Amino acid sequence: MSVEQVRTLPHSATFWWHLRSALRENIRDYGMFIALFVIMLIFAIATDGIFLSPRNLSNLLNQTGYIAVLAVGMTLVIVIRQIDLSVGFLAGFLGAVAAIALTFWGWSTYVVVPLVLGLGILAGLITAFPVARLGIPSFVASLAGWLIYRGALQLVTESTGTIVISDPVFNAIGNAFLPDLPLGILPRVHKVTLLLGALAIVLFISSQVRSRRKKLAYRFEVLPLDIFLLKLLLIAGLIGVGTWVLARYNGLSWTVVIVLLVVGIYHFITTQTVLGRHIYAVGGNPEAAELSGISVARITYIVFGSMGMLAALSGILFASRLQSATTTAGTLFELDAIAAAYVGGVSAAGGVGRVTGSVIGALVMTSLTSGMNLMGVGIAYQYMVRGAVLALAVIFDVYTRRARA
Repeated sequence: MSVEQVRTLPHSATFWWHLRSALRENIRDYGMFIALFVIMLIFAIATDGIFLSPRNLSNLLNQTGYIAVLAVGMTLVIVIRQIDLSVGFLAGFLGAVAAIALTFWGWSTYVVVPLVLGLGILAGLITAFPVARLGIPSFVASLAGWLIYRGALQLVTESTGTIVISDPVFNAIGNAFLPDLPLGILPRVHKVTLLLGALAIVLFISSQVRSRRKKLAYRFEVLPLDIFLLKLLLIAGLIGVGTWVLARYNGLSWTVVIVLLVVGIYHFITTQTVLGRHIYAVGGNPEAAELSGISVARITYIVFGSMGMLAALSGILFASRLQSATTTAGTLFELDAIAAAYVGGVSAAGGVGRVTGSVIGALVMTSLTSGMNLMGVGIAYQYMVRGAVLALAVIFDVYTRRARA
């Protein structure tokens, strides 16, 4: 349908044509949101609304935290056409290091957390060295790390088994919620969460409007105005409803705050900085990026170092949530992070993917587990369902890339 034909349509018909066109052209970006909505709707009906209760949604977000931060780092690793299988047991090992430092050495949380994050960066750089300098496939290099960190985890925990963490500041990272304002209005509602939700809506709308104005100034293609307004309304409504539901329980947890900060920082780096453009350039075509003056080795070090730091953060969140370190901590974390990245829209061919999409992908995978647990579905069927969802995500990626080719 031509532009002239669209202009002759009635207003309502034009809206639906714009909506179909926007969904068709941006189905890759919107697909995971549609999938998350459908999954939540199905589980809400199947569990008589228990799935969407404030308590369950709060637990769901807290359980997603340690996988979401891993998925953010894994997104960048896959974007540059690499993989990191070591992050699961690296997270478990560094969580155990934190537990030992807190429990046996008596160190403060304010010393332990930066130390563990620094060790994570060092571990990521060590994984990057054979990939960037020796040309060894990242699958092999990180598989070696997987074995080393699994052995290291068993080594540091074999004498004591589970290491119980009693430090209240550290345990608050994975279990406590933001303090509320001592106001008499809206009893049983977390006022600070409502204020942060309102602030998030304002920031989201203002950033979207600024971005649209900038694109129009440079004559870039943008969404039709009616679809743009619908997008603002839907996402602002989603933030508002989510905020209200959480505010009726205990409000935002520190885990959710940390995840939001990580996502915000990485979203800014990947979309607004030169480093972000270089990462996507390396993922799109490494040879062309090298010829244009971008150091592929330097980008590899940065991305793997970042992945190591986020693995350390994931280990801190997990150990804090359990208030202990165990010999099996980190098992299958790497596969959950990879699955979340692919479900969130990261392309298996590299060069395409957003950190925000990967967080939604992590939420999709955690929602599947939470919903099936509430329905009493057996663990065997849960693995099969999650595997089918991952397979569908990869098939969808291949299909959309071929359609655009």
